Amino acid sequence: MAVGLSQVEAERRLREHGPNRLPRPRPVPAWRRLLAEMTHFFALMLWVAGLLAVVAGMPQLGIAIFVIIVVNGVFAFAQEGRAEQAAQRLRELLPATAQVRRDGAPRVVDVVDVVRGDVVLLTPGDRVPADLVIVSGDGLSFDTSTLTGESVPEAAEPGGPAYAGTYVAAGSGTGSVVATAADTRLAGIAHLTDTVRHPTSPLAQEISRVVRIVAIIAVAVGFAFFGLSLTLGSPARDGLLFAIGVTVALVPEGLLPTMTLSMAMGAQRMAQRNALVRHLEAVETLGSTTFICTDKTGTLTRNQMTAVQVWTPSGILHIDGVGYAPTGEVTGDEEAVEAARRLAHTALTASQGRVREQDGNWVAVGDPMEAAFDALARRLDGSPDPVQLPAVLQRFSFDPSRRRESVLVDGALFVKGAPDAVLERCTASTTASRAALEAMTAQGLRVLAVAERRDGV
Repeated sequence: MAVGLSQVEAERRLREHGPNRLPRPRPVPAWRRLLAEMTHFFALMLWVAGLLAVVAGMPQLGIAIFVIIVVNGVFAFAQEGRAEQAAQRLRELLPATAQVRRDGAPRVVDVVDVVRGDVVLLTPGDRVPADLVIVSGDGLSFDTSTLTGESVPEAAEPGGPAYAGTYVAAGSGTGSVVATAADTRLAGIAHLTDTVRHPTSPLAQEISRVVRIVAIIAVAVGFAFFGLSLTLGSPARDGLLFAIGVTVALVPEGLLPTMTLSMAMGAQRMAQRNALVRHLEAVETLGSTTFICTDKTGTLTRNQMTAVQVWTPSGILHIDGVGYAPTGEVTGDEEAVEAARRLAHTALTASQGRVREQDGNWVAVGDPMEAAFDALARRLDGSPDPVQLPAVLQRFSFDPSRRRESVLVDGALFVKGAPDAVLERCTASTTASRAALEAMTAQGLRVLAVAERRDGV
């Protein structure tokens, strides 16, 4: 067993390498962001139009245009500022504390005090505080969706990596810290997102094109009227003022606030659906998207697993539920419901993931797939209360070679895992069960098999 660092050595390394804190990019000063909202091409054209209106003897119109520019800029600045603050909070992926072994004993320390060489103790639900190399593990797997977008936990073996910002989905173990702060993979991803050059949005390109056309037409018409007034013998001053008035009249002063307000309303509606919009122009970009091509569905899902169909020898059940909430409509006859309830309890006994209510929402604790069994069992029981299960005498954790997990309880052995790994060991495996497996697989469902063996059977 790795004894970890001594407290004295840990303090020395902390002074040498610095705290385990993600580097933050230098923020753009607020005054520069506000100025940018008032100096883009469209705003500059409005500034010129307002100035021309004042010169032409229409100060009320000029002041109104100036007010439109300032109010619009402040509104857009405030809207994006709120979104940026929310995004900054979402970046806080590291936990506040971590459990490490120092001087041979477990100790809870602040994450910023974790250093290279520390031995971190890992249990289900823990977030990984730094990049690790797994030293030991018992059925250890990690939810890496924060880094990869994949909803299925990845199994970890001794000698394998674990990355900061992910969390332990199942099992337990220890890991030795090999990278902290700016040297972690999470910091590298954050650096890439902060330094990437964002292309001009389709809306910005279209607005720039329209504004250029309007500006050219307005100036051309103004010159035409100025020339016409001189041809008709009007004083040059009167002709100039009239031409300026015509030019200003052709400028669409209301277009800028109209666009900003419409995009802000779209951003608010998306926020109500838990979609964060940092830049208002992204609302239009997303709205104009026709196709999204991706090589993996896990990136686009909610990272939640839900049991939607259960096959038993007594019949098929269809479950209509959302996420991990223990509510939903169950469709099937009573005999199939009872068989499915027994199946769910068996699978849950062989699982360590659970669901719990947190701030009014039901969330998974541990492996999302195992948590889905907990939600299924509660739905079939018709109660949000925890399911009463038999005590586990011995657990045989899942590993890639066995492709199943087993638990021994008083008088029975419960098994869940990959269908082929379970069915080939079932004496009651029938043609019907394999046909059901093929049908579910054809629907794109992720299928697990559950079995039990009673004493004397």
